[in-house]
Amino acid sequence: MRWWLWLLLLIIGISAAGVWRGWIALPPQWNPWAPLDVAAAPNFLTRYKLMRLRADPQLCDQALASSGLRTSRQADSRDATCPLINTLRVQGGEVALSSSFLASCPLAVSFALFARHALQPAAQAAYGQAVTRVDHLGSFACRNVYGRENARRSQHASADALDIAGFRLADGRSISVLKDWPRENRDAQFLRQVRDGACELFSVVLSPDYNAAHRNHFHVDVGPWSVCR
Repeated sequence: MRWWLWLLLLIIGISAAGVWRGWIALPPQWNPWAPLDVAAAPNFLTRYKLMRLRADPQLCDQALASSGLRTSRQADSRDATCPLINTLRVQGGEVALSSSFLASCPLAVSFALFARHALQPAAQAAYGQAVTRVDHLGSFACRNVYGRENARRSQHASADALDIAGFRLADGRSISVLKDWPRENRDAQFLRQVRDGACELFSVVLSPDYNAAHRNHFHVDVGPWSVCR
């Protein structure tokens, strides 16, 4: 039976090479090497495509072009403590923001995916209406984790993280992580669905379930670790 395994691996290898070389045509959403299309529904290749953005600024820019976000390119900062390279100011898009925020290109792309494919479907399921604004506590902060002197650098220090505090619905209602997470009602269920959806599109998502430091926000980042709490 072993030769069947080798034959299967050979076929897979040849097929992958054919797709990579362009000899075999696949729809972009099923081609691992095609640029990530934010408008397309996420699938099992989305995480791989997000991972590729970190090492390829041009590929990240291509994905960002499909995001619908309004952004402006920021001048690189060579500050020795917290340098910022290839950073954007995200000013909003299909969903407004409580204020603009600095973001690495991968963070901006992940946020756009989250807003379109996780946040809005959760709002429609829970309330039958859209989220019109995301309230946040900021992204870039040149500090260590929890501000501790001997801790590792926070993902906020490279504009790879965002702290989301709540959401405004189309009818004007506000949903707050601090106030609504502890309750047992539709708002709390909505927040948990949003948290779970975010876990599919960011590397790390920390909610009030993680610890008291996150009682008033969702921390989302595109760093090298993988945590969903």
